[in-house]
Amino acid sequence: MKLMQTMLAVAIGAVAWQTAFAADVTLRFHQFLPPQATIPAKAIAPWAQKVEKESGGRIKVQHFPSMQLGGKPPELYDQAKDGVADIVWTVLGYTPGRFPKTEAFELPFNSGLAEPASRAFQEFVEKYAMDEFKDVKVIAVHVHGPGLIHSKDPVTKLEDLKGMKVRGGSRIVNIMLEQLGATPVGMPVPAVSEALSKGVISATTIPWEVTPALKVQQIVKNHTGFAGQQGLYTQTFVVAMNKGAYDKLPADLKKVIDANSGAETAALFGRAMDEGDKVGLALAQKAGNKIIMLDAVETQTWRRTAAAVRGIWYKEVGAKGIDGPKLAAEAEALIAKHTKK
Repeated sequence: MKLMQTMLAVAIGAVAWQTAFAADVTLRFHQFLPPQATIPAKAIAPWAQKVEKESGGRIKVQHFPSMQLGGKPPELYDQAKDGVADIVWTVLGYTPGRFPKTEAFELPFNSGLAEPASRAFQEFVEKYAMDEFKDVKVIAVHVHGPGLIHSKDPVTKLEDLKGMKVRGGSRIVNIMLEQLGATPVGMPVPAVSEALSKGVISATTIPWEVTPALKVQQIVKNHTGFAGQQGLYTQTFVVAMNKGAYDKLPADLKKVIDANSGAETAALFGRAMDEGDKVGLALAQKAGNKIIMLDAVETQTWRRTAAAVRGIWYKEVGAKGIDGPKLAAEAEALIAKHTKK
């Protein structure tokens, strides 16, 4: 009898211990890249660990990479809105026309290093574009580093791009590619490797950061960058949380999420992008690939040709009552402000 009582006491104690240390809340974090890719490994994982630690273990962030909760990358934002996932990381350009104000940051030759540009983008969204995110809780927004071209055949001058099937990751990037003479092919980044391997595309626009996860440096052997600090383009991202999941948190746990939202979280994701760019470049160099850096004269030719994108964008967003020139100027000013710091 005493033995049974002792065993019962131990069992009750074990349950009590588990209850005391169990998370109060589990947040499902869904995104489209494999866990070893730069952002999942170097931004999402440390962010989640910080949230868990600062909550005293009361919040558990459960990471679902590679679309493990189902759906396709363009559906991620709505998954956060509808509660399919509690938090998502996604590319804003995967849902064309939904975030028109944010496209000011995607205009050609607008952005360089990802960390200062991400700080700038966070400030921009907070000032001018929060109305585009009214159906979610924005944890942070950010951009990637200088965008460049990775191709099967070398691209050493603008004419080399003529008629080439090039993957673009957003509406603005595809407009730019068309202006530059390429044949744009839109697709989310997880589809790039197969599309290159099967010849659906001959080149892709992505930053160095994501090339290792996609093994792009093994599939193509030519990489074209540009003179100056700015890349050919950048793309914009959001870490978005379901409003209901946030609203039902107790006040002290809301403070934990709030403390891990905003400018410093944007900078965390931007820094990860910048560090990832170094890794991607080094792997391409190690593979003996051809790194083509266009000189200032050739880069200026690309700049002049791509400048037409601004006029197209101004007209499109102007039809929606948006002051495109003002937003573009503000984007440039904020990037310059944060880059100088």
